[in-house]
Amino acid sequence: MEEKMIDCQNVSFKYDSSSENDSKLAVDDVTFQVKKGEFLAILGKNGSGKSTIAKHMNALLVPTNGKMYVENLDTSDEKNIWNVRNKAGMVFQNPDNQIVATIVEEDVAFGPENLGIDPKEIRERVDDCLKKVNMYKYRKHAPHLLSGGQKQRVAIAGVLAMRPHCIIFDESTAMLDPSGRREVMNTIKEINDSYNMTVILITHYMEEAAKSDRIIVIDEGKIAMEGTPRNVFSQVEKMKKLGLDVPQITELAYELKKSGVNIKSDILTINEMVNELCRLK
Repeated sequence: MEEKMIDCQNVSFKYDSSSENDSKLAVDDVTFQVKKGEFLAILGKNGSGKSTIAKHMNALLVPTNGKMYVENLDTSDEKNIWNVRNKAGMVFQNPDNQIVATIVEEDVAFGPENLGIDPKEIRERVDDCLKKVNMYKYRKHAPHLLSGGQKQRVAIAGVLAMRPHCIIFDESTAMLDPSGRREVMNTIKEINDSYNMTVILITHYMEEAAKSDRIIVIDEGKIAMEGTPRNVFSQVEKMKKLGLDVPQITELAYELKKSGVNIKSDILTINEMVNELCRLK
């Protein structure tokens, strides 16, 4: 049986509201599991509840109703919080909020130092994690001199150095330019592929979600769609009804099909599109 990294069981969450009649749930009876080593993308328009769900995965929030388990640890049990956060690291939208030191390697060492790790091992972890995110040559640099993408990769190295079993990226590419986004996405994919680490990616970018194993679409606090990227993105009209886009190449395939071209509707990459168009000749 495949082991579960995250087990979300009928979770509902309500932010405390000042007005009595505002009883809207931010998360409404959501159930899903994430297998160890899986790359899951969570999509949803602003205010859909996707970041609220993410914050439950490392006990920044605890369910109003239902249960969230991280490697079988109940996140609502205060005794588990430290362990939950060690198992599930989180990388946020703004790297500046996550970088605490004035030199890159000191920043990456900050987490392991707080865990009480032996200094010799910290040195090894820092070098190893900076190499993993292609930032080793910047280890003596000041973080504030780096580009947004480089800062975000340092933030990822800082989380990796704590050896979590799972990393949650909460819109971690939202503030970056396209090349910074590409750098960070390559790093995320590498972490998942090479180290078999569980990755949960909350994103607005459909091209990023297309690289995942599975997608969950959240709408008004509920799961509206779930499946492989190919399965979810081929449902163009349903996605648009939910206020979301699909990858540009999938949309192009959809429009071509609509105009009578005999083409597959579940195309995700430019190469697949080229192959389909060559087939038509």
